[in-house]
Amino acid sequence: MDTKDSNGNVLIDGDSVTLIKDLKVKSSSQTLKRGTLVKNIRLTNSPAEVEGRAGGSMMVLRTEFLKKA
Repeated sequence: MDTKDSNGNVLIDGDSVTLIKDLKVKSSSQTLKRGTLVKNIRLTNSPAEVEGRAGGSMMVLRTEFLKKA
């Protein structure tokens, strides 16, 4: 099954994505701001999630809050 962003564009390993919404980071007081660019994403086993380095650490991001850059 293809991994797609919020607009339906297919994502692949190494793509860059942009956040479309401010996201609170669990177990942290950090908030990722809308428009933050996440480069070089990695796909996970779940088509609804990708891994990427945002805010200085690796985290899993839901594709419903991302758009392809």
